[in-house]
Amino acid sequence: MTKKVKRYSEEFKAEAVKAIENNGGNVSATARQLGLPMQTLANWQRKANQGKLKGTKQFDSELMAVIEENKRLKRELKIVQEEREILNEEG
Repeated sequence: MTKKVKRYSEEFKAEAVKAIENNGGNVSATARQLGLPMQTLANWQRKANQGKLKGTKQFDSELMAVIEENKRLKRELKIVQEEREILNEEG
């Protein structure tokens, strides 16, 4: 039996993080009020603090652009390395 993963919108996550501030920084109490697992809310707060959660005052769009570019370049590098490996085996 598989467990269904619940997805939350970026807006909901941002509002949940703001609710932590309204609760004096109490993640546990905020999670209970919102009906969320505490670890989930703590993860969102950590992302917000790192500037990675859209809709929060800490969000840094330039940082996210750099992260996305880095992911793209890593994928591209992996493909090139695999191609080079195949060519070396043939030659």
